[in-house]
Amino acid sequence: MRYLHTMVRVRNLEHSLDFYCNQLGLLESHRHESEAGKKFTLVYLYAPNDSEALANKTPLLELTHNWDDEEYTGGRNFGHLVFEVDDIYAICEKFMDNGITINRPPRNGYMAFIKSPDGISIELLQKGEPLLPNEKWASMANTGNW
Repeated sequence: MRYLHTMVRVRNLEHSLDFYCNQLGLLESHRHESEAGKKFTLVYLYAPNDSEALANKTPLLELTHNWDDEEYTGGRNFGHLVFEVDDIYAICEKFMDNGITINRPPRNGYMAFIKSPDGISIELLQKGEPLLPNEKWASMANTGNW
C-alpha cells in the first residue's frame, strides 16, 4: 500500500488556487475536467520540495471543484492538512501581509494554523527544532477556530 493524495472540495476554484499556489506556494502537477454526468474539475498540487510527486503522482493534494453550487459543511470537505515549513515566523508574516488570518499563531516557534478560502484548517510545522520564542507571536491571541 502507498499513500496517493488527499482530496478537499472547494467552492471557488480560482480563489482556492490563489490561496494554495500563490499564498501557500504549492505547484500544479496536473488537472482533469469532466463534463459528463456531474461536472467537475480536479486539480492536483504538490509542495516544491516534493518534486518526486511529478514522477509518481504522490503525495498530492487534490482540489475537487464540482461545478454545481453545493455548500460543504462538517466533514464533507475535510479536517486539516499539514505542511512542514523552513521558517514558521516568516511564512506566517507573509500570510498576514497578504490578508490571511493566523488562527493559531506560532507561539511555540513550532506550530501554527491558518484556513483556506473554503475553511480547511492548515497546520504549519517548523522543520527541525522549534524556533526561538519571538514576542510578536508569543503574545498573539488565537482567532476563531482551526
